[in-house]
Amino acid sequence: MLTNYENDPELEKIQKERNYSWMDIITICKDKLPNYEEKMTMFYEERSRLDDEIRYILDASGYLDVRDQEDRWIRIFREKGDVISLLAGIHHRFMLDENYPKAMRLFVADPVWPAFNRLADHFEAPGQYLEFLSQTA
Repeated sequence: MLTNYENDPELEKIQKERNYSWMDIITICKDKLPNYEEKMTMFYEERSRLDDEIRYILDASGYLDVRDQEDRWIRIFREKGDVISLLAGIHHRFMLDENYPKAMRLFVADPVWPAFNRLADHFEAPGQYLEFLSQTA
């Protein structure tokens, strides 16, 4: 668990080792997130990205749902200090609890937008992720 993102040597080590050079911080609440309703719809939709991503919860909590190798949902409760790495191709969605989380997102370069919904399985990344899972199981 990371405790101070501004000066945390563990976070700095992760950024250097994985070549993460792009970062943003978002607070998921109506008053602080531009286009809140539109973004919330996006967060709730199942999607994947073509690049790896790290998410670090800076404040509050929420849920991240990811798919396992049998295509079942796994719900991960995330709270302040939690860090998770989302590999390219992993299907995921974000769900709020009663809190308004603040999160840092890290990418290797400018993030590859947009995320692709579940119908985009023709991309190479989801297959690479499933292959990774089969090798580590």
